[in-house]
Amino acid sequence: MRLRNDSLSAFAMTKPDIKDLNRSELVEWLRERKQPPYRAAQIQKWLFQKRATSFSEMTNLPADLRGALEENFSCRPLKTLARSVSEDGTVKFLFGLADSFSIESVLIPEASRLTLCVSTQAGCGFGCAFCATARMGLKRSLRVGEILGQLLEAGRSLPKEKRITHVVLMGMGEPLANYAQTLRALEIMTDPERGFGISHRRITLSTVGLVPQMERLMEETRVNLAVSLHATTDELRSELMPVNRKYPLAALIQCCRSLPILKRKRITFEYVLLRGLNHSAEDARRLAHLLEGIRCKINLIPFNPFPGSAFQRPTADEVEEFQRRLSAYGFQVNVRTPRGDDIQAACGQLNSEFNVQSSRFDVEHRTLNLELGG
Repeated sequence: MRLRNDSLSAFAMTKPDIKDLNRSELVEWLRERKQPPYRAAQIQKWLFQKRATSFSEMTNLPADLRGALEENFSCRPLKTLARSVSEDGTVKFLFGLADSFSIESVLIPEASRLTLCVSTQAGCGFGCAFCATARMGLKRSLRVGEILGQLLEAGRSLPKEKRITHVVLMGMGEPLANYAQTLRALEIMTDPERGFGISHRRITLSTVGLVPQMERLMEETRVNLAVSLHATTDELRSELMPVNRKYPLAALIQCCRSLPILKRKRITFEYVLLRGLNHSAEDARRLAHLLEGIRCKINLIPFNPFPGSAFQRPTADEVEEFQRRLSAYGFQVNVRTPRGDDIQAACGQLNSEFNVQSSRFDVEHRTLNLELGG
């Protein structure tokens, strides 16, 4: 009996994504089919370095192996639903997942680097009051192939002479709440033989402060760590970040003090500035006291507004004054310039649910104009 096209499509969607397999799992699958282990490296090079989107492209594999791969796995790419370009050159991608959920990634060009901000979950379950992603709630965590697929699809959009040089896991979701899949994705990102070959020094993971997972991460990887702080008292931080009720400031800061940070590295503390709430002289004094003795730098992030938010961004003078006060305590303090805020791509603005309709309209509108010659 011949299957209808829609049945074939449905069957294809049930096949596991081969990008989800790590090297040992792939070697075991090959061994069961009496294939040599080195085929695993060949397959992963095709996937992550040559960006193959079908097994038929893997021409150095035997035909019967390509057939077995096709029968058992998918290597489908993420579907790009929309691509928005900011006036400052920042590019936001809206990617569709196989189960109809969607995620966003942001490509940030700078003079000497090209950074991709990657999502690790569809939505987020931590409820930070100043973050648009929190409005979605948690839909689900991403699999390895979906995390890495963002690098692959963003990379395919670039000219041949360009490549992604830095990765920040600061998109939708909490990376450490999807620990196992995130760690496996990091292994491929940093693998020069089979993966993307991005240095650990060029990867930064941001967390709301999940203490046990932070300790594991620093024991098991060498990536950079960024910790979302945003307040200097438990009362305010618990209002802004419900996770503080489980891991209050004392526990979080004690964890940061004890982490095995390499000599040439520092923890980055991220601090969103909310007008009238957390940038007083007393806040600067408390923050300096909290971080005293920790090898760190502070990134100040003026609040990026999004639809329905009650918060406001401080004035430029207020931001500069808070930076000056913290610097006077001896800290390196950077102010993060908003990138892509005109397309809702800046820090705290990602929400594929309220961006998807406008993005689809934009794509349809531009397509219609092209068809009409506009």
